[in-house]
Formats: sequence, C-alpha cells, structure tokens
Amino acid sequence: MAIDLSKSALDRIREGLEHGRIDAIVEELKELHPADIAEVLDHLRPHEATVLHEALGEELAAEVLLELPEDKREAILNTYTGKEIAEEVIDQLDSDDAADVIADLPEDKQEEVLANIEDAEQREEIEELLTYDEYSAGGLMAKELVKVSVDGSMRDCVKELRALGEDIDNPYVIYVVDQHDRLLGIIPLKKLLTTSLFKPVKDVYEPDFVSVQADEEAETAARLMEKYDLVALPVVDRRGRLIGRITIDDVVDVIREEETEDVQRMAGMEALEDSYMSSSWWEIVKKRVGWLIILFIGESFTATAMSFFEDQIAKAVVLALFVPLIISSGGNTGSQASTLIIRALALGDVTIREWWSVVKREFSVGLILGSVLGIIGFLRVVVWSQFVTVYGEHWLEVGLAVGFSLLGVVLWGNLIGSVFPLILKRFGRDPAVSSAPFVATVVDVTGLVIYFTVASLLLAGIMI
Repeated sequence: MAIDLSKSALDRIREGLEHGRIDAIVEELKELHPADIAEVLDHLRPHEATVLHEALGEELAAEVLLELPEDKREAILNTYTGKEIAEEVIDQLDSDDAADVIADLPEDKQEEVLANIEDAEQREEIEELLTYDEYSAGGLMAKELVKVSVDGSMRDCVKELRALGEDIDNPYVIYVVDQHDRLLGIIPLKKLLTTSLFKPVKDVYEPDFVSVQADEEAETAARLMEKYDLVALPVVDRRGRLIGRITIDDVVDVIREEETEDVQRMAGMEALEDSYMSSSWWEIVKKRVGWLIILFIGESFTATAMSFFEDQIAKAVVLALFVPLIISSGGNTGSQASTLIIRALALGDVTIREWWSVVKREFSVGLILGSVLGIIGFLRVVVWSQFVTVYGEHWLEVGLAVGFSLLGVVLWGNLIGSVFPLILKRFGRDPAVSSAPFVATVVDVTGLVIYFTVASLLLAGIMI
C-alpha cells in the first residue's frame, strides 16, 4: 500500500481521530511499513500523533518509534512513565535500539527505565551499550547474535539458531568462538544449509573475516562494511572477544548522518543536530550566524587589501573593473578543490601521508586551469578593446595584467583549497570545516593582493 501524505489524507485522519474512529485508522495504517507510519505521524500534530501511536499495539508502536524524528519521539516518550517505557517499548526492541531510545531520555528517567527492566540479562546488555560513545562502533552494535564453540558440530549451530532465531532479526552468519569467547571465524547460513550436521565446526568455519573494535569510530565500521560489501560486522574488544555485531541498517544511518554533517559544514555552517524540519528557526539561526560573521569579517579584509593599492587604482581605474572577475575565479577554483579533497578524505581515497602527491597534482591542475582562464581573460580585454575605449590606449598591458593575474589567483586558490583540508585533518579537525565559503573568503583576500601586485608590475610605466 502506497503512503498518502496529501492534505486531504491527513485531514481525513484528523477527522477520524476527532470522531473516535481510531481502530479504523489503525487498521489502515497497519498495512504500511513502520517507516511510512512514522512519516504519517510526523505530519500530524503532537497530541494526534501520540494518541495514534498508543493505539498501534506495543510491538508495532515500538518499531514506529524508532523511525520517528527525535523531537516527535521525545514528545511521545514524555507521555510515558519510566515503567511504561521499560515494559511497552524497551521490551520490544533489540539491545542497540533500546539503548538509543534510553540514551535520548533525561538522566533521571533513564535510571527509572533501567530499574524497571525485569530481564536482568537484557538490562546488563543495555547498560553496557550505554557506556560506549554513541559515535563509536560499540555504541552502534547490538548484543543479539548467534555464536557457537569451535569444538561443537554443525548440529549445535542449528540448535543455537533455533533457540535464538526468534529474538534476532536477520542472523546472516553464525560466529565461531573459542572457550574464551575470542572470535575465530564465521559460518554463513548458506554453508549451514549445504553441510552435513555431523561435521565439526572447526572443519567448516571460515577463518578469514573482518571485524571492528568496540572503541573505534562508527565511521570506521561503516567504511569496512562498504569496502567489503558486508551486511553484518562483528564487534570485538581489545582482546579479540566477540561482544556484538553491527548490521547494515545501522550503518546506513551513520553514513547518512556523516554526509549530512559534511554537506552542512561545507556550506559554511555548523551541522544541525536534528533534521531541518525538526529544528527550530532559532536553532538554524544559531548554527548559521557564527560562520556568517566569521566570513563577513574575512571578506571585510578585501577592502583593507584594496586600500593598500589605492594609488594604483586611482592611476588606473580600469583595474577595479576586473576585481569581481579575479576574486570569483580564485574562489570558485578553491571551492572546487576543497570539495574534491574533503570527499576524497571521507572516502579514504586520500590520506594526509599523500599530501605531497596532492600538492603536485593540484599544482599541475591549477596551472592548466589558470592558463585556460588567463587566456580567456586576456582575449576578453583584447576583443572588447576593439569596440569600446573603456580600457584606454594601454589595453594590451591591461589584458596581460588580467591574464597573468588569473593564472596566479587560480593556481593559488587551487593549492589553498586542496591543502587546507589536509592540514585540518593532520591536526585532528574535521576537514569539512574548510568549507567552500571559508576557502573562497581566504582566496578573495589573497587574490586581490596577487592581482594588484601583478598589475603594478605590468603597468608600472602607466601608473607613474
């Protein structure tokens, strides 16, 4: 069933709620995927979403809760007591999802929820997950998995799978451990189906596997899964003991969040903590105004730079005509270069150890780009001078000044845009901070210095 978020459909749901036809609406919603139901609830008013959510039934309501934006989820959870959250929500979720829900609660309510989880093992697992940083592999993992001893048989694999299968979504693989719980290998489900149940596990399992340590960054886990096309990634502690697994659905969320943050920072703003529609206008202003002030102050130095060449401009006013052309060319080139390098760093295509290779490559690229734009700029002056007199009798010198300035500014902008992200990465900062607007601002100021310096040298006889 396709989701309908039109105004008429939402008005019909609201009207049904007002007239007490909740059961009919719920039956209709149950035909949708939990993510689609969450999208419907997100378009309703908070009290309407709360009423409808409570009527979905514990299992479906818990699944829908995970798909809701944080602000709407928080509004719904605020209507529950800690005991109700523990019994009606946490009990329906995998350990990683349960930990995520609890982590978003106020500290006093977290303690209340944990105290009301009756299953001691479940409570311990969630408490362990809460000790990990939310941006680490441990904060991303789930404790539910199927494991067998290396001393067992394939029949033991089947027994474990049957015993735990109902509590684990998509087991994917069976993990093989030794007596100390150290991960030795994996057994894909396909191999389980095609191998005799009497065979020893040690003769069947695959010793070549990829794993991640719990204290590594979640982004590292995402890259490993992307690189090796994994749907599940085992998580181990520093001693190599199996403690959990990360599944592809959690990694997709991490990749989306990381890319969203990078795009927002590259646009010259701090990353929003929530989605755009879930963020208040004041939150958006706060995230944007800081960088705008910094960029404004940076751009104000262009006036300072021009003031140093006031005499040259006064003697050759025509130079001022090309200021927007020069600084925009340098800024655009720098923005392109920074975007390319930031993305290459994010994908692991470039490392800071390869900085010299990047510099050499971008110097060559900048030289070619600058030459192309410089020639076009020179021809622009030459051609126009045949029809207008605005460039004066020294149009050839002016054209050369514009052409060589473009070469220098574009080359400089390309180097700044490519090197600055590497410098930030070297000092442990997010390369995305070297946003396109920031690089463009730096190149604008320095580009003016290059332009007027070149112009002063080429037009020295004219400016006397």
